[in-house]
Amino acid sequence: MKNIVVLVSGGGTNLQALIDAQKNGQIPNGRITCVISSNPDAYALTRAKENGIGTRVIVPKEFESREVYSKVLLEALFQEYADLIVLAGFMTILDETIIRAYHNQIINVHPSLIPAFCGAGYYGLRVHEAALERGVKLTGATVHFVNEVADDGPIILQQAVAVEPDDTPETLQKRVMEQAEWKILPRAVSLFCNGQLEVKGRTVWIKD
Repeated sequence: MKNIVVLVSGGGTNLQALIDAQKNGQIPNGRITCVISSNPDAYALTRAKENGIGTRVIVPKEFESREVYSKVLLEALFQEYADLIVLAGFMTILDETIIRAYHNQIINVHPSLIPAFCGAGYYGLRVHEAALERGVKLTGATVHFVNEVADDGPIILQQAVAVEPDDTPETLQKRVMEQAEWKILPRAVSLFCNGQLEVKGRTVWIKD
């Protein structure tokens, strides 16, 4: 059984998708053991507590430097015996020391079809605003392993979502979450916990 630690900063809708998948038996070889928030007011903490999941709050600005914050966060991950770290709306860039310590054990969900609309500055509604401005007909979501470059790690799963003519950033964001993020994130977590993911270079192979 793999220990899953979820890192959050906000409402926790993707965390809820993971909790629901776990309850429904869709992650048979993993369990969410802890939720760590960078924001003490994040509603994701309430979601965790309501489902009997342990929580921690580690706020970056309370530390004298990014290095010190990263050291404290890394120690917390060690203490929780994390096998998999899931970034679910986590608004802090992870330090290289954490990424190296958990090589190909950290996954992130991003609300576009990478490599489109990703990287530094692309998060939240900004991604959907950019997609609409560019006039794309398809967008979607991507789950990928995390490396030292934002949204650059090996891609695990992607799901396309149609862009409607009357979409706003808010309606598009909602559809991408419902039709893509909340589906492929639990599936990717399950595949990891089942030992079905193999990384070769920049490609992820899914084993039967």
